Amino acid sequence: MNFLSGGIIGFFFGFFFGAGCALALMYAIYSGGYRKALEDSLREEKSNLYRRWLPHAEKQLEKERLKTKGNVSPSNQAEENIGQK
Repeated sequence: MNFLSGGIIGFFFGFFFGAGCALALMYAIYSGGYRKALEDSLREEKSNLYRRWLPHAEKQLEKERLKTKGNVSPSNQAEENIGQK
């Protein structure tokens, strides 16, 4: 087997099977998990898992909101001060 044929076979197995399998796996996880999350969020009675993780998610959102609010650049801060006057 010369270098060219080995490279072609390696490229085929490495790229096509590797990338194809990875994409198929990611799609399966995404579609199954996304569908289940939508079902849980639309149900009238929330599941125990949803109720358990809701405060954690709200806390994370609040942290990110405060972090974003605290990281104001000087130019944006000047614009905010002008708007307050």
